Amino acid sequence: MRQKPTILDRRIVATSRLFCVEELQLRFSNGVERTYERLASKGAGYGAVMIVAMLDADHAVLVEEYCGGTDAYELSLPKGLIEPGEDVLAAAERELKEEAGFGARQLEHLTELSLSPGYMSQKIQVVLATDLYEERLEGDEPEAMRVEKVNLGELWALAQNPQFTEGRALAALYLARDLLTQRGAYLP
Repeated sequence: MRQKPTILDRRIVATSRLFCVEELQLRFSNGVERTYERLASKGAGYGAVMIVAMLDADHAVLVEEYCGGTDAYELSLPKGLIEPGEDVLAAAERELKEEAGFGARQLEHLTELSLSPGYMSQKIQVVLATDLYEERLEGDEPEAMRVEKVNLGELWALAQNPQFTEGRALAALYLARDLLTQRGAYLP
C-alpha cells in the first residue's frame, strides 16, 4: 500500500454558506511538494444518502428537481443530507418520504460513492429501498418534485437522456440492478 502524502499545511481559502475551499500543502514520499485544493462541506457534516427505491421488480423511482450546479431541472434518485443523530437508513426513509412520497418496509445499505474525489471530500451512502408504500413528509424542498419511474432494463437509454446527468445515480442504479439480478429479484 502506498504511503499517503504528508500534510505540511492546511487552510481555508474561501467559504460560502454551504462549502469551504481548503488548500493543502502536501509532500509526497518521493519528496515532491504540491498544493491541492478541495471542496469540503462546511462544518462537521454527517454525510448524505441516495436511495434506489424499487416500485416493483423492474422499476425504480426518479425525482425531478432544480439543480443549481447545472441551472436545469434534472432527473435523479431521491437523496439528501443525513441529519445529526440520524443513521443512514433512517435518513434514507425520511428523504424518500420527503422527495418521492414513499416509505419503504425494507431498506438495505449497498455502498458508499464519491463524486470527483480529486477535489471533493463528500461521499454519499447508497441505499436500496423495497416494499414501498405511499407516505409523504414535508421536506425542505422549495417546490414539489415530479416523480417518474425508470425500468432497470433501460438504463442505457436513461444515460442518453439530457435531463439525467448524475453519474452517482447511474452507478447506483446499475449496482442495484446487478444485486437484484443476482438475488433473482430482477429478471431482465
